[in-house]
Amino acid sequence: MRVLLVEDDEDLRFGVAAALRAAGLAVDEASDLPRADEALFVTAYDCAVFDRMLPSGDAAAYVDGLRRAGRDVPVLFLTARDTVADRVEGFASGGDDYLVKPFAVPELVARVRSLCRRSAVVRPPVHRVGDLEVDTARRHVRRSGVLLTLTSREFAVLEVLVARSDQAVSRAELIESCWDEMAEPQSNVLEVLVSQLRRKLGDPPLIHTVRGVGYRLSPDASR
Repeated sequence: MRVLLVEDDEDLRFGVAAALRAAGLAVDEASDLPRADEALFVTAYDCAVFDRMLPSGDAAAYVDGLRRAGRDVPVLFLTARDTVADRVEGFASGGDDYLVKPFAVPELVARVRSLCRRSAVVRPPVHRVGDLEVDTARRHVRRSGVLLTLTSREFAVLEVLVARSDQAVSRAELIESCWDEMAEPQSNVLEVLVSQLRRKLGDPPLIHTVRGVGYRLSPDASR
């Protein structure tokens, strides 16, 4: 799940982005509306979090423009404006959720997750590949009935692979889906994570390297 966070307060943006990343979300950051507009133009996000009042303008007016242009990315407004009229205005402009500052970070993370799920293409909540079972709704992974413990990032990579089982998924696609703009695609971060994931999934191996492409999840190594 990929999120755009638009907040001009650097300390707040850093803290919120860190919390969202710790929850397994990929987060791109912008400090003003022009940067947000550029990011939304080049990237498909599952959710966008906007500080309502930015030095470059009112995010509500910007989101209203997005909606008029047919852009349906779910939007959560963060704001110190807490009157009923302010909230009504936020929803009327096309906002999907509204959280007043100060806020509890776990609540923000839960709301962002909810909006991301709302934007996702409908898909079965439980995927099965051989004796592997991945419950994407409850974020549970079992192999041969045994519950496994994965990190948020390991689950994110496995979720992409299991949704495309028996297909080769490129390294670039995994990086784009499971990390954010802070990641370094040329580093071995993905290879290390896949190695850890293979160890946790056990034998016989399910994740196979597709030379020159990336990885494939399949119970049959010959496919």
